[in-house]
Amino acid sequence: MPISGTRTLTIDSEAALPVLLALAHDTRLLILSLLSHNVMNVSELTNTLGLPYATVFFHLKKLESAGLLHVEYTPGTRGAQKLVSKRYDELLFKLPGVKVEAGEDMVEVSMPVGAYRQVDARPNCGLMSDTRIIGRVDDPRSFFEPDHVFAQVLWFRCGFVDYAFPNNLPFGSHATELELSVELCSEAPQYNLDWPSDITLWVNDVEVGTWTSPGDFGGERGRLTPAWWSDDQSMYGLLKHWRVTPEGSFIDSERLSDVTLADLRLEDNNHIAVRLGVKENAWQVGGLNLFGRHCGNHPQDLVMRTRYAFGANEKPYRLR
Repeated sequence: MPISGTRTLTIDSEAALPVLLALAHDTRLLILSLLSHNVMNVSELTNTLGLPYATVFFHLKKLESAGLLHVEYTPGTRGAQKLVSKRYDELLFKLPGVKVEAGEDMVEVSMPVGAYRQVDARPNCGLMSDTRIIGRVDDPRSFFEPDHVFAQVLWFRCGFVDYAFPNNLPFGSHATELELSVELCSEAPQYNLDWPSDITLWVNDVEVGTWTSPGDFGGERGRLTPAWWSDDQSMYGLLKHWRVTPEGSFIDSERLSDVTLADLRLEDNNHIAVRLGVKENAWQVGGLNLFGRHCGNHPQDLVMRTRYAFGANEKPYRLR
């Protein structure tokens, strides 16, 4: 049965790993090549490849599990035969990175926890994806492993983590509010519900204010906590919303500081620098846990929302 047409699979970064692993073998790539124009049964593939049946069956299962093959059973001379065809001719991978959405009067950017540009992490520290620990626990060098972009939780006793959000305000507009939404908590050995930590936010090198996390939360699993993560570790954080307005800065509904939008000088930069950290000389050095959309209780990364307006009487927004 001939196959025609071009079929493309688009995969987000989080779903890419099983597909990439399935493709990481010469035999499996050869199988996909053989299936480019025809449907074949397992016996035909075995004869063509010159490999044992068990070996071919193993590689077919890998490709099928990754969603790359279509399998159909039809009557044969000795019972049912397994017909195999290739689902896709092209794969498009979306690499980890920011997600930008624009509304009528707001730009929203979702930044993966692991997509930081700079980090200073002091033990106890570490980072994990939704499938494994990245590098070594309590080794700051692990934060520079290439796989850090897949991190879903990162933690440290003190230090900071830096992100560069794109400044996507429309030309001719001016910001009316900047909001950063983050799931976070303190960092204690294992976990400790009574473990306060002074966590500070900076935007464009301006200290917006400090929020005191009451503890490092565990004892019950987060809604998104991976099954492999140990029960005696941090499980989730609190979803906090920092807001900077023309009148001052707030966390949730509570006033935090007198820092205003004008202090952030958004018009002077083509990106918005965000830093979250725990100062070494803070009153309560209780560390920081930062959760991504596949861990904790809230299915989101770091989310920045910039509200804006157009007006002849306002200072126009510009990038320099």
